[in-house]
Amino acid sequence: MSDESTATPESSKIAIIGVGLIGGSVGLAARRRIDGVGEVAGWDPAPGVLDEALKLGVITRAAQSPEDAAANADLIVLASPVATLAENAERVLAVAGPDAVVTDVGSTKREIVAAVGDPRFIGGHPIAGAETAGVEHAREDLFEDSTWFVTPTPNTTGTGLERLMRFARNLGAQPHAVDAADHDRLLADISHLPHVLANALVTQAAGSINTEDGSIAVVGPSFRDATRVAGANSSIWRDIYLSNHDALVPAIDAVIGRLSEFRDAVKSGDGDEIVRLNEQARADRETLLERDLVGEEVFELRVSVPNQPGVLANITLALGKAGINIVDIALSPAADMRSGSISLWVPGEEAATRTENLISELGFPVARA
Repeated sequence: MSDESTATPESSKIAIIGVGLIGGSVGLAARRRIDGVGEVAGWDPAPGVLDEALKLGVITRAAQSPEDAAANADLIVLASPVATLAENAERVLAVAGPDAVVTDVGSTKREIVAAVGDPRFIGGHPIAGAETAGVEHAREDLFEDSTWFVTPTPNTTGTGLERLMRFARNLGAQPHAVDAADHDRLLADISHLPHVLANALVTQAAGSINTEDGSIAVVGPSFRDATRVAGANSSIWRDIYLSNHDALVPAIDAVIGRLSEFRDAVKSGDGDEIVRLNEQARADRETLLERDLVGEEVFELRVSVPNQPGVLANITLALGKAGINIVDIALSPAADMRSGSISLWVPGEEAATRTENLISELGFPVARA
């Protein structure tokens, strides 16, 4: 909770630091989807980017520096390369107002969260993108139905977290609170490792078809699907690999072990083991791709909490760790500002029951509305 008002400014000002595909799509979606958005200021060091962003309607003002963009902004989105996030965060926080919310869209979270202790900063990462890059490819619908991770800490204010999660929902995404370390371990497996494997696959195939023995270069749909992300922007992915190396290296080691299992089964002619491994992969994929059904009934739960820093962050992180999606969230401080209530909306009867149990275990009174 917090003693701040949860009202949204009538003319919210947004600043975007780094106006590429993601930053540009944030600006475009905010301008077209959120009522009351006024100025969207953007800064980018690359020549010509801001002129293109203005022409496309992604931003309303080209800023001269991160500080210029962030001054008087209500929400500041850092969409610059991972290696520059901490520096840009410090620059904008130095000029941002006391009620401003600063977030980022970086693919790794531990480094930036550890480096920036200001309670106005909340790490973020929308799981969205495309094969194309650059502001000229910005899309209003880029975040539609995507997961948008947020990484609150015990210092995070309740109103700041509520505003960021609502912002992500307004862009079409589904916000999901998660611990920064858990985020990086997960992304090592579902995002960073696939890029490593795609690079290895195309290099392996190129070595086979570029020989002088007359091999015919035949590339099937399975290969194209598995290698779509191969050779992605080297400067961006170098920083991602290095910033998440202690989660990525064990993931690479683990997949080498699984490849060895397949290798051994094929080499020994063990058909039963090949079937077992294949069927296990089929079951694992089905489990991973299960999603909540669209249109499922949504339940509101109200939680009574003291007005203390970190309460909302602890609750959302606990639900996120349990895999419970929060559809919406609202804060209602009590008149004496010493306590208040949190309204949470979750999809489905089963999720509502689990939410009640988890919040009760945290020691807070909870009831369905």
